[in-house]
Amino acid sequence: MARDGAVYACQSCGAVQTRWTGQCPACGAWNTLVEELTSRPPGALKLTKPTRKAGLAFEGLDAETPAPPRIITGVDEWDRVCGGGVVPGSAILVGGDPGVGKSTLLLQVAASAARRGARCAYISGEEAIEQVRSRAHRMGLADAPVKLAAETALRAIVDGLKAEPFDLVVVDSIQTMWSDAHEAGPGSVTQVRAAAGELVRLAKKRGLAVILVGHVTKEGAIAGPRVVEHMVDAVFAFEGERGYPFRILRGAKNRFGATDEIGVFEMGDAGLAEVKNPSALFLDTSGERAAGAAVFAGIEGSRPVLVEIQALVAPSAYGTPRRAVVGWDSGRLAMILAVLEARCGLSFGDRDVYLNVAGGLRISEPAADLAAAAALASSAFDVALPQDCVVFGEISLSGEVRPVSRMDSRLKEAAKLGFRRAFAPADPESSALQVTGASRLADAIQRIHDGAWDKP
Repeated sequence: MARDGAVYACQSCGAVQTRWTGQCPACGAWNTLVEELTSRPPGALKLTKPTRKAGLAFEGLDAETPAPPRIITGVDEWDRVCGGGVVPGSAILVGGDPGVGKSTLLLQVAASAARRGARCAYISGEEAIEQVRSRAHRMGLADAPVKLAAETALRAIVDGLKAEPFDLVVVDSIQTMWSDAHEAGPGSVTQVRAAAGELVRLAKKRGLAVILVGHVTKEGAIAGPRVVEHMVDAVFAFEGERGYPFRILRGAKNRFGATDEIGVFEMGDAGLAEVKNPSALFLDTSGERAAGAAVFAGIEGSRPVLVEIQALVAPSAYGTPRRAVVGWDSGRLAMILAVLEARCGLSFGDRDVYLNVAGGLRISEPAADLAAAAALASSAFDVALPQDCVVFGEISLSGEVRPVSRMDSRLKEAAKLGFRRAFAPADPESSALQVTGASRLADAIQRIHDGAWDKP
C-alpha cells in the first residue's frame, strides 16, 4: 500500500509523478524517479507564520523608490557582476564545474567584506573547518574576522543564523544541506528545493545576504530543480577551461544589476587575482600575427573585451570533414561556413575546420561573425591579417555585414591597446581608429585575399 503523500520526483529535471516508471516522462532519463514524501511531519522546520491582510495597496509607476543599499566586498570584479555590491536581504546562487575555484572565490569575497566591517560567516557542508582554515592560511586570509562552521543540518544552520546577527553568509553547498522535514536524501530534488526555500526566506526576513554554492551537471546546468534559480535574486556562473589559469564570473540573472556582466580572475598559488584589463590578458602581442588569427572587439556586459579568434582550415584525411569549435557556438560556425560557400565562393566540403577562442573565453554575441569569417578566410588563403587591426560585425544569411551595438566603445578599447585599424560594418563619425567599412561579406573576403586594407 502506498504511503500518504508519496510522490516520485525525477532527480535529473525535478518533474513530479504520482507513480514510479522506469523512464521520466518529462526529460526521458532512465531510473531517476525516487520516492519522496510531501507531507510535513510533526515538528518540521518553520520560519514564518502566515499573516492575514485586510486589503492590497497599489502604487503608481512614478513613485520615488530609493536605491537598495549595497555591501561593498572590496573584490571589484565580484562587485561589478553584482551590480555595485551585494544587496542585503538578497540570495545569490553561484554554480561552476568541480575544482574551478568556487569555494576559493567566495572565501576571498567573505574575507574581504569582513575586513571592511561586514559581519560574515562561511558555512561548509563539504569540508571540515580545518580544511577551510588551511586554505585561508595559504591565501593569506587567516586574519580576516570570518566565522566558520561545518554543518549540513538545515535546522542547526537556521538556528545559528538567528542567534547571531550577520550581514553576509556563504553556504557551500546547497546540495549538501539536509532538512528533517523531508525523508529524501541530501542532494535530492526535494531537499535542494526545501533548503533553498528556507534559506531564501530567512535572508528576506532578517535582511542578510546569502550566497549559495551550487553543483553543475555534466551538461553545465546547475544541478537540482530549476525552481531554485527562480527563488534566488541572482545566478552567477563561474567558468574556466582546463589548462588555462583564467576564470570568468558571468551573471546569468540579476535582479539588482545587469545580466551578462563578467568578472575576470586569474588563478594562482595564493588564490584568485583580479584582472583589471582582460583585453591585454587574452591577447598575444609578441610578434607578428599568423594566418588564421583575427582580433575580435567584443562586449561582455558593460565592458569591451578584445580576444583573438584562431582558425585552421586543413585538407581532410577522411571522407567526412571534421568541424571542431572551442569557445563559440558550433551552430553559428556551421552557418558562417554555409554563407562563405554560398555567397563568397569558398569551398570547405573537403577540408577540416577548427575554430578556437584564445584564453578560454566563451563568446556568444553575433558580432563575432565577421571576425570568425575573417579568421577562416585568412587560414584558407594563408594570408595573415594586419597586426594592428580588429574585426567585428554580424553576418546575415544573405551575405550582408550588419551593424552591431556599441561600436564606438569597441573602437576606443582597441585604440587604448595600440590598434590603429578596424574592419567593421560601417565607419562611425567620431572614430578613434581608421575603419575599413564592409557592407557585403564577399567584399570583405576579397580584401583579405588581395590584402587591400587601405583601399576605399
